[in-house]
Amino acid sequence: MSSRPTPNNDFLMESEKESLKDLIVDVTNSEVHIALQENHKLIELNKESSTGRSFTVGDVFLGKVKKVMPALNAAFVDIGDEKEAFIHYLDLGLYFGAFDQFVRTTNSNTDPGTLFSKIKLGPILEKEGRIENVLKPGQMVIAQIVKEPISTKGSRLTAEISLAGRNIVLLPFAEKVSVSQKISSKEEKKRLETLVRSILPRNYGAIIRTAAEGKNAAILVAELKSLISKWESSWSKISGAKKIQPLFTEYSKTTTILRDLLNDSFSNIYVNNEKEYEEIRRYISLISPEQEKIVKLYDGKEPIFDHFEVTRQIKSAFGKVVPIKQGAYLVIESTEALNVVDVNSGIRAKTKEQEENTYEVNRYAAEEIARQLRLRDMGGIVIVDFIDMETQEHKNALYKYMVELMSTDRAKHNVLPLTKFGLMQITRQRVRPATEINTLEVCPVCHGTGKIASSLVIDEQIERRLSYYATEKKIKSFILKVSPILGAYLSRGMFNSYVTKWKKKYKCKIKLLEISDFSVLQNEFYNEKEELLD
Repeated sequence: MSSRPTPNNDFLMESEKESLKDLIVDVTNSEVHIALQENHKLIELNKESSTGRSFTVGDVFLGKVKKVMPALNAAFVDIGDEKEAFIHYLDLGLYFGAFDQFVRTTNSNTDPGTLFSKIKLGPILEKEGRIENVLKPGQMVIAQIVKEPISTKGSRLTAEISLAGRNIVLLPFAEKVSVSQKISSKEEKKRLETLVRSILPRNYGAIIRTAAEGKNAAILVAELKSLISKWESSWSKISGAKKIQPLFTEYSKTTTILRDLLNDSFSNIYVNNEKEYEEIRRYISLISPEQEKIVKLYDGKEPIFDHFEVTRQIKSAFGKVVPIKQGAYLVIESTEALNVVDVNSGIRAKTKEQEENTYEVNRYAAEEIARQLRLRDMGGIVIVDFIDMETQEHKNALYKYMVELMSTDRAKHNVLPLTKFGLMQITRQRVRPATEINTLEVCPVCHGTGKIASSLVIDEQIERRLSYYATEKKIKSFILKVSPILGAYLSRGMFNSYVTKWKKKYKCKIKLLEISDFSVLQNEFYNEKEELLD
């Protein structure tokens, strides 16, 4: 086990120079919480259930068509969830016929491998076709989740199956091999395409990702074999009983984040569970062996999220009101239809250069908004009400800055320039419900009811508890902590105050302590060892 990681000053100074990422994984009995920090600032928060069935993006099911809706050119499919999933005709894919033939003809008496390689891919599905000509109620289909259940809607499906790896995306029943446009070198594109084509079995296609640039053949071959093995491991379920069931799942969210984001900017991956630590270390040794050393097992005494200040950042970032720099703040409201963000300058000092001041606040707000969209995984339409600016130059500069800030967001998005009313519209791909964390706590006085006992009987309530401790528990020395207002009320009158009367009546010592943080009627009894009695 590793020693407890403690950030040092050298590391903090280095993090200011370049963007460094830390992944912190908190494993509990029922859930895995994953926090991604950039320069020690929380930018993504994910949660994964470790018990029960979940329906997440990337999972592949053998489902049954329940209803065909010609008016929508779509169908509802039962994949075992409470809500029926939805698939549109255009999401069936070019070679749906090949998948359909494979499901219908494979059985316990056939060899799935031989059958898969002999199926002809053509003809492709017509672009203007009708779903009632392709799907019928009761038909079994292989489908993959592209959008998780949200609110009253079930999962969104596609029948064009893909298995994503770090360097390659495998496409069963496809023939294309395409290369990421972000790889600029024509020679490298040609090398990768030729290499992948030479090792792809029949009836497989692939998309070569940006991360594959410069990788040697051994790494690509190993990953491709792993993806093919994952797909072929589902054949036994398809050829067995034709029932609704999961065929295979996406990688865990931890490995998915690493698959998509891992690069040289990752500095540390901290895990508080030995099993998860070994799994992550093994996964990184496959996709990026030189970075295996950044995985560290956390064995500190305090909770891992508390140690790295993730808990504190969650409390401050998930409320309705989110503070930003120099007194400014955001107000975030979410509805079924859209999300609204209002930018407020707050107590920020006004300067003579009001326009420059406003532009500066808006830039701070843009930085926090881009972070909040990723952190809460907010999708759909987002309307941002920036503080009004006079000059078009500042409006254009703010738009360009927001586009730049959003460029690191993995979700598909679109940012529009500011309207004449100072509103900016952002659309962001919604594939799962937004992350919601309740940061409010129950009031210790009213216990969430919004009502407190009458101040006229507060002395009776305190005396009742004092009587119990003094007569039943035989405690003769107390420390009574109260708010300053209640303290003044209980100690008024030198010889006939409530405290003086209680001392004589119960033959005990009472030390009255006024606590400024206490609410008006809050009070607590302690013994002489300062142990809380209530």
